[in-house]
Amino acid sequence: MSAVKRWNPVEALGAWVLESVEDFGGYVRFTTAAVVGIVKPPYRLRLLFKQMEFVGNQSLSIVMITGAFTGMVFAVQSDFAFGKFGARGLIGSTVVLALCRELGPVLTSLMVNGRVGSAFAAELGTMRVTEQIDALESMAIDPIQYLAAPRIGAALLMMPILCAVFDLVGTVGVSYVATQVLGVNPGPFYNRMEWFVDPDDIWGGMLKSAFFGFVLASVGCYRGYNARGGAEGVGQATTRAVVASGVAILVVDYFITLILAPMSVNRV
Repeated sequence: MSAVKRWNPVEALGAWVLESVEDFGGYVRFTTAAVVGIVKPPYRLRLLFKQMEFVGNQSLSIVMITGAFTGMVFAVQSDFAFGKFGARGLIGSTVVLALCRELGPVLTSLMVNGRVGSAFAAELGTMRVTEQIDALESMAIDPIQYLAAPRIGAALLMMPILCAVFDLVGTVGVSYVATQVLGVNPGPFYNRMEWFVDPDDIWGGMLKSAFFGFVLASVGCYRGYNARGGAEGVGQATTRAVVASGVAILVVDYFITLILAPMSVNRV
């Protein structure tokens, strides 16, 4: 009888590292081809508009609900904190700054990722296991340009708009709760908000959301495009896409914040 092979932790770690590097390299090649497909003819505007409607219009309700209740919850929490030292007038500026700089782009992206990123992975995964992608290749159609490029382009264009909607609805939510429910004086509330919140804060958050849109769309398309193993493989690809893109959004957010934070300090 042949001896049972013993588990080697060093060998397992090396195999995991090699697999991860290979997977990341495949992702880079895929996204590069997709970006080239966005700017290279033929321009598939019909597919782009269809995906823009899916990413943007169909995500409005969930973004608005999330934005409204995020602003309302943070208004209550901020009132509890600032009320201890008589600075309730800072509620508006503090919450709106947090919404525009961080909460808006991050929460918008995570919510859209759960809906759009998973859908991209499931759609392309189903097309892969049913050999529809192979059929496109047999007809001399670049499947990455045809399938991934419109989806990534739509996410790039629509995520900043969704982020702006989140900021607007969140600001309305915090304003209503602070002035109408908690009884904060509207004068200091709005004056401090106008004084502290700068348009650069809004634009910076929208810029972040564009990067996050690229991440969630590209990861979702990549995982779906490389799905294998029938229905089970599609499910696994969808799960991996949502988890990977969610973590990647937070990591990218950190590095973008490192770049934008010194600019905000210099502005002040």
